[in-house]
Amino acid sequence: MTATARLIRHDDVGVIELDNPPVNALALGLRVGLEASLEAALGDPSIVAIVLAGGGRMFCGGADLREFNTPAAAQPPFTGELRARMDRSPKPIVAAIHGSALGGGLEMALACHYRVAAPGTQLGLPEVRRGLLPGGGGTQRLPRLVGVPTALRMIVSGDTVDAAGAKAIGLVDEVAAGDVRTAAIAFARAAAARGGHHPVAATREARIDDADAFFAAERARVKAESRGLEAPLECLACVEAATRLPFDEGLAFERSRFRVLVEGTQSKALRHLFFAERAAARIPGIADDQVTRPVRTVGVIGAGTMGGGIAMSLANAGLEVLQLETTQAALDRGRATMTRNWAGTVAKGKLTQDEMDRRLARVRGTLRYEDLADADLVIEAVFEDMAVKREVFGRLDAVCRPGAILASNTSRLDIDEIARSTSRPQDVVGLHYFSPANVMRLLEVVRGAATAPDVIATAMAFGRTTAKLPVLVGNCDGFVGNRMLSAYVREAGFLLEEGASPAQIDGALQRFGLAMGPFRMGDLAGLDIGWAGRKRQAATRPKHLRYSRVADRICELGRFGQKTGAGWYRYEDGSRSPIPDPEVERIIAECAAEAGIARRSIADQEIVERTMYALANEGAKILAEGVALRASDIDLVYVNGYGFPAYRGGPMHFADTIGLKEVAERVVQFHAAHGDWWTPAPLLLERAAAGRGFNDKE
Repeated sequence: MTATARLIRHDDVGVIELDNPPVNALALGLRVGLEASLEAALGDPSIVAIVLAGGGRMFCGGADLREFNTPAAAQPPFTGELRARMDRSPKPIVAAIHGSALGGGLEMALACHYRVAAPGTQLGLPEVRRGLLPGGGGTQRLPRLVGVPTALRMIVSGDTVDAAGAKAIGLVDEVAAGDVRTAAIAFARAAAARGGHHPVAATREARIDDADAFFAAERARVKAESRGLEAPLECLACVEAATRLPFDEGLAFERSRFRVLVEGTQSKALRHLFFAERAAARIPGIADDQVTRPVRTVGVIGAGTMGGGIAMSLANAGLEVLQLETTQAALDRGRATMTRNWAGTVAKGKLTQDEMDRRLARVRGTLRYEDLADADLVIEAVFEDMAVKREVFGRLDAVCRPGAILASNTSRLDIDEIARSTSRPQDVVGLHYFSPANVMRLLEVVRGAATAPDVIATAMAFGRTTAKLPVLVGNCDGFVGNRMLSAYVREAGFLLEEGASPAQIDGALQRFGLAMGPFRMGDLAGLDIGWAGRKRQAATRPKHLRYSRVADRICELGRFGQKTGAGWYRYEDGSRSPIPDPEVERIIAECAAEAGIARRSIADQEIVERTMYALANEGAKILAEGVALRASDIDLVYVNGYGFPAYRGGPMHFADTIGLKEVAERVVQFHAAHGDWWTPAPLLLERAAAGRGFNDKE
């Protein structure tokens, strides 16, 4: 269907309807249609007023991101020209807003003289979340309309307001009692009858008392909260320009800063992730209309950290949860933790007490497997041990009804071996949540060799309906995320032996943009978890490959991280602040000497390259093996599950940004210097030789 806009007459009012499903994005075809419709309405003397409305489910979702950095974005008519024409209109123009008006869509509404919104409509300028700023006058018109502090908060956060909130701050003139288009037509006709000048946001002033102090304080706050992001500070600079420059000069400044951002690496990375989320929902071989299994009641095996977090996540989504434990004491501890966590959210004003009580009521406890007989889905979240998992699934197989989905929360164990402990491997799937499960968005959906297509479709849909980001992955040790994490942590450990310290490595990677370096992350998660995995893998570890014993030596001393007061760092009672520990330095030096490694000075750049290129090289192997469907799926996993900076787009996109030729050359050098752990992935070498990236379309 061709994007366009059309003029529809309602007696003496012309309604211009935007028509570009599903969100009426301001693509080239729609802009052409809008220009023609606007000129027709302005040139028709029988039309006294104009209403701008959206067809379908919303007013307008903003610019078409697919056109950015393409020739279509450079073809007229431009939205800025259309808004300027609306500013100059002698006839009143009213925006009839329903569903949502976001980004360029809200900017189009801001250029109207008046705005009428349907109840519940969401309005906002979320460009900052794509590494951009509102480039269609949003930073100049909104402060003039609702005031500088309110506009700044909306623009820098990207948060939306509903119709009632928009009316309260002066963003909309009326909240429609009935049909919004009918209300807007009546509003427009009345405005035309009144005559006189109609309000134009561009002609107002944006003022703030003591602007120097206000913007200095806001700049410090935004810088502290943005953690390396460029767009929030650029948004602030543009809002400040609205208070210091005439409208046209402020508009030119806004446009110049927008161009810098849209061509920059951060926005390209964030837009990559935006499209990656949409691509992740598409599974080759599974039709969009695949029938899914109903999921109304969910069983959760375990009430510990993971089981409790999963139960909270499901209850938050409105599902009934039956939580099974081995003892009443374990159930009580789990319920107490859930109660404490939800109470904390109530204390912050983000949840009402009534809603907390409803969520608690959705989670019931049991000590009997037989009580799970009618569950539609059961999620196992017990200790990460294959024998324990097999026993649990054998018991579930005996009590669960035919057609029930049996899921394991395992983070790296063989989902096929787990499935073989049942008589229904087609109904078994992995649902790998990330801790804390009630907070983290990522959900790795692990497909086993026998997992049925409708089970995969159900698991993906279930993830989305419970506010998670489901990404389908294949079955191997660690799946996508933890398999790549092993390569990352391995290189960090080798760098320790070669001369770096835990604090230097953590610092270098945090400055790169990670939320936390590997050693602080390990101390937070608990070092005993990784130690158990290494002991499990010891028998199959190739003897010719280098192995660092530093982490094992630390665990052998009972140093498991924050929970024991010591790990890679030591911790004072009641504090989570890491303190470098000479004992750890002694262990590192001792292990290096035993391995015959001469320690040296290591630059931060080498730390970043060794860890990031290890991720990309392992990711290339994962992609070639089909464990991940797309490079962008790998990026989603690492950004949403492991604290990789979103503004770098994930490890595969980051490698693309550097250039695979350069990455491949360094991997070959590391292979020569550090051995077969660095064997270059054939796919990396192939793409580098062809001048292509991991995320390039086939």
